[in-house]
Amino acid sequence: MPKVKPEPPPEEIVVGLDVGTTKICAIVGSRNEYGKIDILGQGSAVSDGVNLGEVQNIDKTVAAIQKAIRAAEESAQVDIGVVHVGIAGQHINSVQHRHSILRLSNTEEISRKDVDDLVDSIYRLPMETGYEIIHVLPQEFRVDHITGIKDPVGMSGVRLDADFHIITGKIASASMLNRCVQKAGLQVSDLILESIASAESVLHEDEREAGVALVDIGGGTTDIAIFKDNIIRHSASIPLGGNIITHDIHVGCAIMATQAEKLKVQFGSALAKEVRDNEIVVVPNLHGRDPKEISTRNLASIIQSRVEEMVEHVRYAIRVSGFERQLIGGVVLTGGGSQMRHIRPLFEYMTGLDVRLGCPGEHLAAGNEQVANAQYATGVGLVMLGLLDFARPGRERDEVQRPESRLHRGGFFDNFIRRAGNWMEDHFNEKPNKRNPSNRNRPSDQNSN
Repeated sequence: MPKVKPEPPPEEIVVGLDVGTTKICAIVGSRNEYGKIDILGQGSAVSDGVNLGEVQNIDKTVAAIQKAIRAAEESAQVDIGVVHVGIAGQHINSVQHRHSILRLSNTEEISRKDVDDLVDSIYRLPMETGYEIIHVLPQEFRVDHITGIKDPVGMSGVRLDADFHIITGKIASASMLNRCVQKAGLQVSDLILESIASAESVLHEDEREAGVALVDIGGGTTDIAIFKDNIIRHSASIPLGGNIITHDIHVGCAIMATQAEKLKVQFGSALAKEVRDNEIVVVPNLHGRDPKEISTRNLASIIQSRVEEMVEHVRYAIRVSGFERQLIGGVVLTGGGSQMRHIRPLFEYMTGLDVRLGCPGEHLAAGNEQVANAQYATGVGLVMLGLLDFARPGRERDEVQRPESRLHRGGFFDNFIRRAGNWMEDHFNEKPNKRNPSNRNRPSDQNSN
């Protein structure tokens, strides 16, 4: 009798929901006995209600989420109730801030509560109207005049201060996304910056330590995250992605948008000089009209012009971060747009940095090639961050709670720091996440095929 692979316990099943501009993708995963990610199932749907990373049409977005979730449930044979959702878009901003608190005694040891109070005080900072702090990520701490401290707990001093990387976003945009997920019949466990999720699945630890810029090219936006010393140092989002390239082809070649997308995927190149002059693609025309002949060299020229603009924006983001000369790991490209032919050498030429393509395949168990593609980097990263809840059983954990006055979105940002796991491990210990067992993802009653 063949040996049947045992199903993972229900509490170890995590669902990542990537709500993008071009597609909505749900990925169901668990961690196997070797520490690799087993993808139990996935589902995708065309995203018609999202533009530049922001929900524009609630009904269309809800319908697409439900379609993706149904497909994921059928392929994974589980009932999905809780999801880890990625957030992105041009409305996401970041800023560096230094903050401090004064303690009453210089002889008592600094406690975890002191650190929590320092982080909580950041959430009370006034923001621009309509914006709210999403994530507060400590960079390094200082106690009195001692600098470069990773974890100040146990030290003694009066003044405790730290440098923080603060990520903000539109209240309305996050609320719309949360509402869509809830209207789809799901509970949001966490809302996580998509560039951080992608970094979890495609970056190596030594790259984050040495200094690296992650460039996630999506359909509506290109998200940038810069890491140094295992900590995220800068993040940015530019309103250019794969869709704008498709639009350029649609207008420049005077063809239908659906044909432009197919041309881009099948024959597109980011370097016109790498394409032969005499190569022609014949595209069907409107009814009653002769087919159109399109030069692949001209197609590549259209694509290259827009990609060069994207690279200029990336170069600017790297320059303003202050880490331009500290990126030993260069640039890692990921996302669906990174699959464009010859995009890597163009990035290398224009940035002067080493560039590689990042895919989540290294973290996946054998047999999961269907999501090893760069376009699934965010979804796989969301699953990986969710699984960190179960990665350290038995350890006493602590979490930084947001002040009650800032919890009008339900507090699903509270646990981000321990979700971001690897590079924040030096700053905070963790404790088990308290979930409603009735809302956990669990195997369905259906018999698997």
